[in-house]
Amino acid sequence: MKKIFKSWTFRIAMILFAASTLSYTIHYFIFHDAHHIFIYMIGDFGFLFLDVLLVLLIIERLLASREKKSILHKLNMVIGIFFSEVGMELLRCFSDFVENAEQLESEVLIDPQWVKKNFQEAQSKAMSFKYSIVFDVDRLEKLRDFLKSKHSFLVRLLENPILLENQRFTDLLWAVFHLSEELNFRNALRNLPDADIVHLKTDLRRAYSRIVSEWIIYAEHLKRKYPFLFSLAARINPLNPHASPIVQD
Repeated sequence: MKKIFKSWTFRIAMILFAASTLSYTIHYFIFHDAHHIFIYMIGDFGFLFLDVLLVLLIIERLLASREKKSILHKLNMVIGIFFSEVGMELLRCFSDFVENAEQLESEVLIDPQWVKKNFQEAQSKAMSFKYSIVFDVDRLEKLRDFLKSKHSFLVRLLENPILLENQRFTDLLWAVFHLSEELNFRNALRNLPDADIVHLKTDLRRAYSRIVSEWIIYAEHLKRKYPFLFSLAARINPLNPHASPIVQD
């Protein structure tokens, strides 16, 4: 109870209540009309419920919508950092591990003229694509070393509470993190049994299917919000074997 009486909200409430009482008292001494005071007091109490309803239904929703936009903005910043640190490099290795990479790359050559429909179609194709995985030990060892160097970075991303707002991107992070863990726990990647090779191929397929889809979604976000960033992303598209940061025309 002592904490309640000492809280700033209780003190402000008492000050406002005292100010209201003082106002009604002054009104009574001037006009000597208690009947008039209570009529308006009851009317004010009646409107109070409508006022609360207005705050709950409209103002609270507006604030929640504004807060959600702020969270999504921060989330897209996190996604951008992920691609800068890890995602772009993984996509550059795409054709090293996906045997039929050319079939998908021709479908996701992001063009500056693309509209929302084009991005949706590309994402749909990326999600339904049948990824045929190649098990190349030398390249897989390089991938393991790269992911190992980014282990702390991936852990920090997974600890970010903002990711709770995007299950899709969280699943992508878990897929990449799991692949990194699977590779790190093996002392050697050579002479593995067939069953284990199949298991690692599944992990690679899971990671790449998610990262390609997320890259397309992120590129569409850049086109809507940051055209100058999208211009660079389209030029250096890691899924384009002929990509170049140089502006041609």
